[in-house]
Amino acid sequence: MTAPGPPLAPGAWPSPITASLVVASSVGLGGPQLAGGRVWWSEARPHEGGRVQLVHRSLDGDGGAVDVLPEGFSARSRAHEYGGGAWWATDTDVVFTNADDQRLWRCTLNDDGVPTGPPTPLTPEPPTPTADRHADPRPTGDRRWWVCVREPDAGHAPDELIAVRTDPDGDPVAPVVLWSGSDFVSNPRVSPDGRLVCWLAWDLPDMPWQSSVLWVAELVHDDPDGTPRLGTPAAVLGGGGVSLAQPDWMPDGRLAVVSDDDNWWNLWVAGVPGRPDGSGFTQATVVGGELAPPQWVFGQQTWGTTSAGDVVGVWRADGNDHIGVMGSGTDEIHWVHSGHTAVEGVAVVDGTVALIAGSFTAEHEVVVIGFDDLRDAAVSGTRAPVRVRRAARDLGLDAGWFTWPDPVSVPTTSGKRTHALVYPPANPDVGAWDGPTPLMVLIHGGPTAAARPLVSMAVRYWTSRGWTVADVNYRGSTGYGRRYRDQLHEGWGVVDVADCVAVAQWLADQGRVDADRMVIRGGSAGGFTTLAALCDSDVFAAGTSLYGIADLELLAAETHRFESGYNDWLVGALPEHADRYVDRSPIHHIDRLDRPLLVLHGAQDAVVPPSQAELVVGALRSAGVPVGYLLFDGEQHGFRRAETLERALVAEAYFLASVLDLPGGHESPPGYGGPWPPVDIENLSGH
Repeated sequence: MTAPGPPLAPGAWPSPITASLVVASSVGLGGPQLAGGRVWWSEARPHEGGRVQLVHRSLDGDGGAVDVLPEGFSARSRAHEYGGGAWWATDTDVVFTNADDQRLWRCTLNDDGVPTGPPTPLTPEPPTPTADRHADPRPTGDRRWWVCVREPDAGHAPDELIAVRTDPDGDPVAPVVLWSGSDFVSNPRVSPDGRLVCWLAWDLPDMPWQSSVLWVAELVHDDPDGTPRLGTPAAVLGGGGVSLAQPDWMPDGRLAVVSDDDNWWNLWVAGVPGRPDGSGFTQATVVGGELAPPQWVFGQQTWGTTSAGDVVGVWRADGNDHIGVMGSGTDEIHWVHSGHTAVEGVAVVDGTVALIAGSFTAEHEVVVIGFDDLRDAAVSGTRAPVRVRRAARDLGLDAGWFTWPDPVSVPTTSGKRTHALVYPPANPDVGAWDGPTPLMVLIHGGPTAAARPLVSMAVRYWTSRGWTVADVNYRGSTGYGRRYRDQLHEGWGVVDVADCVAVAQWLADQGRVDADRMVIRGGSAGGFTTLAALCDSDVFAAGTSLYGIADLELLAAETHRFESGYNDWLVGALPEHADRYVDRSPIHHIDRLDRPLLVLHGAQDAVVPPSQAELVVGALRSAGVPVGYLLFDGEQHGFRRAETLERALVAEAYFLASVLDLPGGHESPPGYGGPWPPVDIENLSGH
């Protein structure tokens, strides 16, 4: 019903979407996988301290979901700091990296997929805790070994491709090092006949989405005890500025990989089964969209093939994900109408397809569908008949609280264009609102990443209170091709800032937002853009930096190995371009940062050390600028615990309501559902 009396100003509308609701029962779904007549997925559970549980459910029948890991275990890798690819399931077992020790462990399963006993370790204890980090395990053809990536010495030494014994006699034995020829390794995949293994590799200063190489070698078992080794490895594709992703073997033994050689990440397939050479690959799909996201984490899979060679893939274009199917022997792609705009992963086994997918009105769910049904629906233009095996959480909210964003393309001062998803305010208790509203500009991390085309309850927290939210895909973001991505080359801190300012000013010029109440927020690289925008522009009235970067020189000196060469591409190589690092580092221009700022950081962050947050907070404190600061013990780079997520959101609402003078726009201490006091805002009295 409509709120009585005169309507509150936008930004202060009453809303049932509290911080508690945003976090309550929320999980992060990952995977999926198909094994043993079951669909598998992972669940990152904030209310279990960020623990990652492995879950499966039968493809047919009414049986419920089964949690596999016992208390004390969590499937999460820290390889390359961002992890991913922490587990793999078969019909008889599941092997996973345990979060606490980063060792590989194995659960043996009975016919119902239930563990027959507690997990057993497959890798020995390293010299120091979590020193060896494992990711991307895959079994060999005889299942006596698992091939995976090991990042030794807690991320200070080059990656290794190793083989781990599946069932060692007695204590775990030292893995066999198969290959260690590059700085980084990912995606080891064993061919269907077990004779070959492929993998991706790249070297500093490149990131995997800049230049990577596809390698292939024979997997030889000529040792008397069956210990594997590699034959002569060969680089068969990539390098020279071409980025590859997600290599895998087709059921007939042909090797396929995603390549951006034509500007877009599309599928390329070797012409004949077996070991290919570089001349044998042809482009199998020609789509003006991205079949792969940037490889920040291990284990991503956005395409798969049936046993007959049919292809199912997910391309991102125009800010949304699109599911396409292509029959064997054809090059025609039919697009699937499923109602999903965001697909987290794809698994295809025989004729069954599993997806983790969501939309702007529903969070991720796990669905399965027969390939024939998927293809027939795509060809006929009808809705795909999916079977939901893990439903999205029931938020108990009317559809009026959700609106689809407007995809906008905005001109920038350089004559280029930038993109954004603009979410209008939505509150059925208030009704339609035609006037300007406060604006929140969201900056994704990376910076090589993209705004997610998926409902975010954190975004709805703001839109339900009368905010307009603009999620900006500035130049350098993915989903728009290699040439758009490369526009950020040596322009970080300039291009991204200009695009965020352009989107905000464009919305203000249209009268959609209040030019005096525009704020900017971002995490990690997005935190850097937030700080830089507050220093270099007077457009934004306040900002929130979550584990953000303040000093580029300090970042280059302190950051982890995976990103240790990233700044060379984003800003320029040191020491030749040291002046750029100073010019673009917000910490050197705090005198220009005179807008209120909230800083949220994890105490155990190894990607952006807390020292960066302390520098900014100390400088603002001394300069008399309103500043709030919360340091969360037990959190790393990106928050995972329910209490952290909830308190951070409440603190931000309280902070922005206070500094923007939005009476009632924050959740008062009795109402926000948490045991914490509001964030302490220093220097507020003089603001």
